[in-house]
Amino acid sequence: MKHPARTSRRTLLALVGASLASAPLLNSPRAAAAAVGLDDPAKKEIAMKLVSSAENSSLDWKAQYKYIEDIGDGRGYTAGIIGFCSGTGDMLDLVELYADRRPGNVLAPYLPALRRVNGTDSHDGLDPNFPRDWARAAQDQEFRRAQDGERDRVYFGPAVRQGKTDGLRVLGQFAYYDAIVMHGDGTDPTSFRNIRRRALNRARPPAQGGDEVSYLHAFLDARVWAMKQEEAHSDTSRVDTAQRVFLRAGNLDLNPPLDWKVYGDSYHIG
Repeated sequence: MKHPARTSRRTLLALVGASLASAPLLNSPRAAAAAVGLDDPAKKEIAMKLVSSAENSSLDWKAQYKYIEDIGDGRGYTAGIIGFCSGTGDMLDLVELYADRRPGNVLAPYLPALRRVNGTDSHDGLDPNFPRDWARAAQDQEFRRAQDGERDRVYFGPAVRQGKTDGLRVLGQFAYYDAIVMHGDGTDPTSFRNIRRRALNRARPPAQGGDEVSYLHAFLDARVWAMKQEEAHSDTSRVDTAQRVFLRAGNLDLNPPLDWKVYGDSYHIG
């Protein structure tokens, strides 16, 4: 079952990579991070499983390359390992990248339609065969690599860089990543940058001389506030019974074993 959190979509996606990469704090000389960050392969695998537990009710995130459906959230089709959407631009970017790498692929004929429906919930030019062809494309390793690359470029990379710049360890970097996955980045009040700004009004991160635990509680408080601004996000268990559990246990490096719940379902990483 796909949960409501899957409906989380981001605004002004084109700003994400460039805007976060150019944020002033990213060049802060006081930036500090643990030797092992969320970009360590073992930690990144944990991150992907944590997100998949919330977005797909499964730890098997690699099974999601072929996932596609319209979940009725006004963003058209939602698909793939990070919830690329036909109505928000990131699906279009992904399929364009795939067409560059694999000319004539099964999704390339849909590019004109994806450009037309961008910014809407329309299926015009996509139905009836786009879901079938998406699943076919997901059998191609090149398409899976393209999904991985766009995930890293738009979401994972910017989140980890900002987390390290703020002096956060693995859990904090993950909190940033999960927030960008759900809210994206842009100018709206519930975007990642504005969630972070709201937290900075209450606490300082380690890179600014603050206490890491206090700052992360402030960030998660701001995240919960943002989630509650939209009905589709109103179940905050991915924070309350997952990230907050790790924080209260003092597990700032997300060291296994990890036990958490999302939407009442229990998960374990040994």
